[in-house]
Amino acid sequence: WLGYIPRSLDAKIVLILAASGIIGGSIGAVSAINIPTIVLRVYIGLMVMGIGALILIRRNHKSSFTFRKLAGIGLLSAFNKGISGGGYGPLVAGGQLLIGREAKSSIGSAIAAESVVVIAAFLSYVFLRGGIYWTLAAATSIGSVIAAPLGAITVKKLGAKKLKLVIGAVITILGALTLVRIFIASPI
Repeated sequence: WLGYIPRSLDAKIVLILAASGIIGGSIGAVSAINIPTIVLRVYIGLMVMGIGALILIRRNHKSSFTFRKLAGIGLLSAFNKGISGGGYGPLVAGGQLLIGREAKSSIGSAIAAESVVVIAAFLSYVFLRGGIYWTLAAATSIGSVIAAPLGAITVKKLGAKKLKLVIGAVITILGALTLVRIFIASPI
């Protein structure tokens, strides 16, 4: 909690990600209503896999951090969250790695901002669609509660270089699995 005092760099990053996330998530939720589901899923799978591959390819490259780049990552990640319900965490954490933030800080900021973005996207979708899928909400909540401590332990045990490699690999695999699942469920 001490890292998120109002004037700290992490607090500013979370605020930028949350603000851009609310905007992007709301735009994404509106867009989701008008785009076929298969198109949305393929887009998200490709986007997540692409970010993961970029992290792996550029893992030894040092980029310069700017708040403008951060806001762009926040908008894009939240737009994806709004249109598909997923992909925010890997994209915003991975995007921060690509613009020069350390892995542990990227993960912490992504988790903190995601809670605000999820609420905004959820409320936009409920307002526009008028319904809640309680089974999905319960499953997602349970999964989050189980995954959070496991993620914290993993981040603590891995060094910065290994963590960046693992994050890139996991994000790439998540994107690839999304695409495989799409094409197995509905072959083209």
